[in-house]
Formats: sequence, structure tokens, C-alpha cells
Amino acid sequence: MSEALAHQAAALWGFDPARVSLAARRENIVYRAEGSDSAYALRLHRPGYRSQAELDSELHWMAALEAGGMAVPRPLPLPDGQMTAKVGDTLVDVLTWLPGAPLGTGGAMEGVADRPALAHRLGRLLAQLHDLSDDWTPPTGFTRPAWDRAGLLGDAPLWGCFWDHPHLTPDQRALFHAARAQADADLAACEAELDYGLIHADVITENVLRDGDTLYLIDFDDGGWGFRDFELATFLMRFLDAPDYAGIRAALIDGYSIRRCIEPSRLDLFLLLRALTYPGWIMPRLHEPGGTARSARAIATALPLAERYLNGG
Repeated sequence: MSEALAHQAAALWGFDPARVSLAARRENIVYRAEGSDSAYALRLHRPGYRSQAELDSELHWMAALEAGGMAVPRPLPLPDGQMTAKVGDTLVDVLTWLPGAPLGTGGAMEGVADRPALAHRLGRLLAQLHDLSDDWTPPTGFTRPAWDRAGLLGDAPLWGCFWDHPHLTPDQRALFHAARAQADADLAACEAELDYGLIHADVITENVLRDGDTLYLIDFDDGGWGFRDFELATFLMRFLDAPDYAGIRAALIDGYSIRRCIEPSRLDLFLLLRALTYPGWIMPRLHEPGGTARSARAIATALPLAERYLNGG
């Protein structure tokens, strides 16, 4: 089914459908399209996840970042100048294909001998992302999700009501309710002092490509307005149990602080907030392959963080 959609979409951009091949099947389905000059990433977006206005906004933002010297994909417009097309119920866009390979999966940094050094480089890259985003004026109609207090802890969070996860025991549900209330109070108390703006919001190892000494950011699907502390916490959360976590955390903050300021003491709050989003995210995906196992990991990560946070740890 997706192959037929990819072939239809490829023709809209002038690609030969015979030179389109499946590259990744994740939240979006990505095909590699071989053009006359180079390769491109043709993305079939998960139906219903993003509106066309949201997707167009994402692409305008990425184009501005790339024009500012950021190591991100560049959108390829259609011949009529539009950024996206709709094939059936599926929104489609095309980006330049970047060199390199993902750092790894599940928090791994495959083949990286000095992980803190790489985290330092990534911190500098994230600071550049935030600098360029703050210097950019979004076009009229720009719309992206908001990872604000309501989007994280409100009655209808962006990724779902994590405290209503069907696999939680009564005690676990009570713990999530208590953690939500405390985190909301703490976030409200410091919210006015926090650095807030456009963030990638999904900086995990799968979304960071490495090509020699160059790091690229891909997959801005969840990017939007948010706290910059949340950006760093998203990357760090996957390394909480790693023996070199302290070194990775310090290096990421140091790299980021070369260009921008961050308060390290607040990161524990944002690590909790990031962890709480994943049980909500997995709820509508429980029926998908691997959904049950991913759900168990999300809950197992969030519960001890919630307990520690409530105990002041």
C-alpha cells in the first residue's frame, strides 16, 4: 500500500518511481528517491498526526535553519512551489538526503569511543538550533504544537493522558497523579524564568546522523514551541542508567552553554516531564508491533523518576 503511494508521490516531484526504495518505517514511512542530481527522502506522514498547515510550517522552519547554516535536511518544493502534497489521505513531502548514519537505537551511540565528546558537539548543535530559531520570524499562519505546561501536564497533553495508561496498577496511577501535580506546581513556579522557543523536541540517537565529525538533525515531526531544558532532557533521558551518564550530561550542558545559558538544577524536572510523555504516546500504539514491550519500557522508566522526584531525589 505505502509503495503505491510512494510511487504516486514520486511522480509529482518528477522522480522515476522505479528509482524509489523503502528506507525506514517508523512514525512516518520514508523512501529514498534517486534524482538526476542526488538522492532525496520522500516522507509519507502518519495520517491524522499532523495537519497540512503544521507540516508546511515545519518545512518552512527547516528551510530557514538550513539557509542559516544548520546541518538539517532542506525541503524540496513541488514544481508549483508548494511544500507538501496529499496522496489519498496521506501528506507527503521531500527532503534532501543527508550523509552519515544514525548514532544508534534506544540510546546507543554505536562506534562512538568518546561519548561525552560527542555529547559536547551535540550541545553546541542544539544551541545553534535555538539561536537560529530565535533569530527567525515565522511566516503568517505558522503553527506547530506547544510543549508548554498545558502540553505536558494539562488535561489534554500533546501525547495523551499518561496517568490513564491501561497497564498501570492503582498504586502506579496514584504515583503518576502525584508526580503530575508536583511537577505542575514546580513548573508554574519557574515558568516565567525559563528559555522558551522553537525546539526539535525529539533529539534521540535515531534522529542524529553522524558523518565523520559532522552531526545532522533529522525528523522535526514533533518540533514546535517548548522549553529549551526539555530539549536537552529528551536526549539525556535515554542515558540515565548508563555508567557514563554524569559525563554525558556535563558535556551536553557545557557544549550548549558555549552559546546559550541553561540551569542544570532544573534538568531533573524536565527529565521527569520527558519520561511522563512516553506512556501517553504509546497508548494509541499499543496494538502496533512491539507496542506492548515499548509500553512496558516507558512505564518502567517513568515510575522510578516520578518516585525519586516526589522524594526530593
